[in-house]
Amino acid sequence: MNPASSGSDDTPNPDVSVRRRAPAAERNRDAILSVLARVLPSSGIVLEIASGTGQHAAHCAAALPGIVWQPSDPDANARTSIAAWRAHAGLANLNAPLALDVLDDDWGIANVAAIVCINMIHIAPWEAAEALFRGAGTRLSAGGVLYLYGPYRRNGAHTAPSNEAFDQQLRANDPRWGVRDMEAVETLGEKAGFTLVETVAMPANNFSVVFEKRA
Repeated sequence: MNPASSGSDDTPNPDVSVRRRAPAAERNRDAILSVLARVLPSSGIVLEIASGTGQHAAHCAAALPGIVWQPSDPDANARTSIAAWRAHAGLANLNAPLALDVLDDDWGIANVAAIVCINMIHIAPWEAAEALFRGAGTRLSAGGVLYLYGPYRRNGAHTAPSNEAFDQQLRANDPRWGVRDMEAVETLGEKAGFTLVETVAMPANNFSVVFEKRA
């Protein structure tokens, strides 16, 4: 796949009314970038799973010019917003968004240097987390990084009352959703050929969780 031409055919539109904004993305983007700048490779294609509004894609691509950032999302409206952020940013290293659902075997992209997934696995069935690791395992070479961000339970307990309330809210909306146990995610990674190399406490009781593909 040609990094310069990969992605969907979503029509770019830089109009501010099309660019969605998530307040949480505005708040956490610099903290996330500080970790990504340290753990991601200096070059290659970085696939972002469930890019949402596209704010992180634009922010990270601008700050990491050696990387080709490949956003994706299964939702057409999200891809429209991502494409709008891409058009607004005008960055040569930010690709058009892929219509990618981790539950599908064909992600529309083969080998990548790293995979980034921000705030997805708690707002999706557990099968999505399993599919994420399974798909990452076939697309990352040894030493490849899989980066996750979001809230987690640790040792069977929530790390803050706000996370417990958020977990209850998620499960009320869909019983298949919920804040995940970090130990369960680590076990999932181990089974898929990954090693948990680092966890970083982040603002608002979130964590950066960094996995590396084993040889």
